[in-house]
Amino acid sequence: MGNENKITEMIAKARVALKEIEGYSQERVDFLCREVAIECLKKNNAMRCAKLAVEEGLMGKVEDKFSKIQNKVRGAWRDIKDMKTIGKIEYDPVKRISKYAKPVGVVGALLPCTNCEATPAIKGLFTIKGRNAIIFAPHPRTKKTSCMMAEFMRKALAENDAPVDLVQCIEEPTLELSGQLMRDCDLVVATGGPGMVKAAYSSGSPAYGVGQGNAPVIIDETADLAAAANKVKQSKTFDYATSCSTENSLIVEDSIYDAFIQLLISEGGYLLSQKEKDLLGPVLFPDGEHPNPKLVAQAPEIIAKAASINLPDGKAFFIVEEDGVGQGYPFSGEKLAVVVAVYRYSGGFENALDLVDRLISYQGLGHSCGIHTNNDEHIQALGERAKASRIMVNQPQCLANSGNWYNGMPFTLSLGCGTWGGNIATENIGMKHFLNISWLSEPFEPVKPTDMELFGREID
Repeated sequence: MGNENKITEMIAKARVALKEIEGYSQERVDFLCREVAIECLKKNNAMRCAKLAVEEGLMGKVEDKFSKIQNKVRGAWRDIKDMKTIGKIEYDPVKRISKYAKPVGVVGALLPCTNCEATPAIKGLFTIKGRNAIIFAPHPRTKKTSCMMAEFMRKALAENDAPVDLVQCIEEPTLELSGQLMRDCDLVVATGGPGMVKAAYSSGSPAYGVGQGNAPVIIDETADLAAAANKVKQSKTFDYATSCSTENSLIVEDSIYDAFIQLLISEGGYLLSQKEKDLLGPVLFPDGEHPNPKLVAQAPEIIAKAASINLPDGKAFFIVEEDGVGQGYPFSGEKLAVVVAVYRYSGGFENALDLVDRLISYQGLGHSCGIHTNNDEHIQALGERAKASRIMVNQPQCLANSGNWYNGMPFTLSLGCGTWGGNIATENIGMKHFLNISWLSEPFEPVKPTDMELFGREID
């Protein structure tokens, strides 16, 4: 079958499957989703997928990818299990508005190589819960992993007498096939780099995309420094920093700067000398701006060897002191590596806010930032000021902003960045984004306010 016909056939199969389930009840759909989630979560399946992701993608850690599948799939199912997604889902008796949920159709899902294992499972749950079908376009580097997860979902569907073509995966992905999928599907959900997201928005199909990460995190003088250092270590080293949400820069108040650096060192951080920083920079950023693909999500020993740095045993991440932002200061951008830049600020909290602005304006506008503090005024000031869609307070950044058991963020692995990041949504992309909603309006006796009530004075 030629490339031109491949996507056409897959979409045709998806539409046949959609026709078959269009009469499914909420109870039936919920049962199928539960069984799909269970199949993805089975320890043997999740471990096979985690191992293949590392073997195939040559990035990250098996144990963390396994943990990611276990937590994110459970969390996504927790979020949606009791949600109404079929028929009448809401009624406002005052405004007499009823809302009805309906499918969006065939979803074209573009997958990243960094989170190739859990992303398809979560998108699949959202899709099936809305009575949609989904076709995955994996990253070529990790196509076997993403297709393996799709096969787990298809197995669960088959075992429960549901059409398996609700879930399909392009086994040999190409730019041509991904492009045709985006043009011909009903909704594109693109998780990946800026080029992929731009292509999704240019496809002519409705699309949800995500923006680039470069999360800066403030550590102010009131923070629990030991807890903050531990949380930075947890987030910075998880899956060797495959997440675009991980702490890329720390903005530390001057009076606690030295103490905090020592705490980071005690957590396994390795503070680079100026000479070592000069060695690492050109290796980590060959073009002076973008991360070296060969070093993305690699063990610290591999990065150290590539940069001719003698890394002591037991060190888990690199600490790079920095004072500049933007072109010429590559450590101020997204690294996708176990490397964190550290900035010192003084002269008041306004200067920390200014550094947040500058860092995310260089890379990561609209994505995420955070703060470790016990000062409510600082929390509110960051909330009002930061052009970021997710602001984490006293939490490990990459483990928190896509949903965790200790916060109220929706579980997902697709993070909208709003118009700041060239996206249509600022939210965590979730169940609501996989539904069409019809508003049914019934009339009531007119309620028209007077000009005095509206404007405070009569209008001539």
